[in-house]
Amino acid sequence: MPSPKPLYGTELVDCARANAKQGIETAAYQCGYGDDLNTFAQELRQACEKMNLQVKELSELITDQDMILEIGTGEIIAPDTASEL
Repeated sequence: MPSPKPLYGTELVDCARANAKQGIETAAYQCGYGDDLNTFAQELRQACEKMNLQVKELSELITDQDMILEIGTGEIIAPDTASEL
């Protein structure tokens, strides 16, 4: 669900990170900036600078942990009970 008003600071960075895989248009929309990509990018850049994050592109917010979580969404194969090993 998109934010009803533009996000700033850590909330903006968190929202942008959560939507980074879907692209800048989706991230801007979800963070409350609609189709104003320039303002979204400017505010995100400022928020990252305040947090000492060296980010030049939205895709840089995707961490290794995000990638591991995505890879780890496969099916778990295990015995039905502890006695069936």
